[in-house]
Amino acid sequence: MNSHIQFDEQLIRKYDKAGPRYTSYPTAVQFHNEFGPEQYRQKALASNESGRPLSLYFHLPFCDTVCFFCGCNKIITKNRRHSAPYLDNLHREIELQSRLFSAEREVRQLHWGGGTPTFISPEQMRELMIKTGKHFKLLDDDQGEYSIEIDPREANPEIIQTLREIGFNRLSMGVQDFNPIVQKAVNRIQPREVTLSALQAARDNHFKSISVDLIYGLPEQTQESFGKTVDEIIEADPDRVSVFNYAHLPELFKVQRQIDESRLPSAAEKLDILKMVIEKLTGAGYVYIGMDHFAKPEDELALAQKNGTLYRNFQGYSTHADCDMVSMGITSIGQVGNSYSQNVKTLEEYDQQIKQGQIPIFRGVELSKDDLLRRSVITQLICNFTLDFSAIETQWAIDFQDYFSQELTELKQFEEDVLVKISSQGIEVLPAGHLLIRNICMTFDFYLRQQKEQRFSKVI
Repeated sequence: MNSHIQFDEQLIRKYDKAGPRYTSYPTAVQFHNEFGPEQYRQKALASNESGRPLSLYFHLPFCDTVCFFCGCNKIITKNRRHSAPYLDNLHREIELQSRLFSAEREVRQLHWGGGTPTFISPEQMRELMIKTGKHFKLLDDDQGEYSIEIDPREANPEIIQTLREIGFNRLSMGVQDFNPIVQKAVNRIQPREVTLSALQAARDNHFKSISVDLIYGLPEQTQESFGKTVDEIIEADPDRVSVFNYAHLPELFKVQRQIDESRLPSAAEKLDILKMVIEKLTGAGYVYIGMDHFAKPEDELALAQKNGTLYRNFQGYSTHADCDMVSMGITSIGQVGNSYSQNVKTLEEYDQQIKQGQIPIFRGVELSKDDLLRRSVITQLICNFTLDFSAIETQWAIDFQDYFSQELTELKQFEEDVLVKISSQGIEVLPAGHLLIRNICMTFDFYLRQQKEQRFSKVI
């Protein structure tokens, strides 16, 4: 697999349209409320026959302050006591969910996301992990991929030590931008020293992987100012760096209305920033994984991509394609068997469902054979930048050229623009196509052909 990335501004402008990020296929747009708790229960019980390991996700939605750029499902409060009843319900959901899955199924992957998972107290963190271990088979040899998202402002060295003690061995932290002018514009005041202290604490406590999240396209950002942030991150030497494109969608996320649109960098400035980021990170030795993600060559994501085993799910890029994902807490999305499912979105609904002893699923989807086939194709392309026709044909008993004749015809435009190379053996995404992998994958998305309106972010 060629990991080289080529920045072609003309092609980026040509193909810069809205599209899915493919953390799932079908995307959440296809979820429906005819898939509920009973359908989920049947899928969960049936999945035990596979003996597949588990991935657990917990959504902790609370934040102390609101970041104006945020599009996450969150609850803003300074009252820490508000988390207690939610955690009580989360403990009950752990009990309810565990009854559906064989006790012998190992938890190879675990993740706490938010919101701000470090909003809760160290005691509450310990209790939640103890509760999880009581009802699911956690690994006690530090071989699982157990990760947590932290806000450095909410995680002093003592808290980071606690996280390591209770079993976390991977950590990601939001930074966004070190520039104080940008921080003020997005209501996230986070001194550089606070971030670096958290990163050093994670290193001192021997976390296996440390990831930093940045965002480009924020108000007041310039190529020069963001370049300084990137330089400082490179000096800090995290294992992974994610550089997300800020998608300004105030019609969907009300909090973004607090951002002064006139202070946002122009489309041309954003492209200049992105080009600079790519040059700096790859020049420092980071490998472009895809979809905003960079990693050191020895990082497990880079190794998995090199070996052709990288996977993508609701937690982003992953090395655990073999897991069923059991997701708990409001709004969380899971993947069990050939289905996706999502929990209710509000605290009130969650409380009501849990108190009734009900798994709080409110919508989902069962994947058809065509869904599963297309998911396999999209996953291979978006993770590994290559697709072997014969492997797909063997797995799904199809003739690729015949089944995807329309898609292969449409891909010829990408081939003419030297984004892909198509042969009788397969598809290779060329260096100029790496940044536009979402566009390439969209060719195989059956549902996009049916949708007149798209509510997705721009690909770049």
